[in-house]
Amino acid sequence: MSEDRDELDAEVSGGDPEHSELEGVEVITTVVGDDGTVVIDDLVAEVDTEGNVVATDERIEIDRPDGTVIVDETFSIADGDGQLRTIDEETTVTEP
Repeated sequence: MSEDRDELDAEVSGGDPEHSELEGVEVITTVVGDDGTVVIDDLVAEVDTEGNVVATDERIEIDRPDGTVIVDETFSIADGDGQLRTIDEETTVTEP
C-alpha cells in the first residue's frame, strides 16, 4: 500500500494514580492508500520508571473503500525476561 498520508500522534498520560510507577504512552498512526484504504494503528503502552514496556494494547483498524472494516486488537504483557507475550487477540470483520 502506498502512503498518501501518514500521521503520527503520540501522547503521554500521567498514568493510573493507583499504579504511579507506570506511565501510559499512546501512539496513533494513520495511513491512506492510493485505493482509499485507511489503516489506523492505535498503540497504548504502559511503561515503568526505567523505560521498560510492561503491557500493550494495540488496535489496528482497516477501512476498505467497499465499506468492509477489519479490526484487530491485541493485548500483551511482559514476561520475566521483558519480552512481550500476547495474552488476548480478537479480530472482527464487518462487511457492508
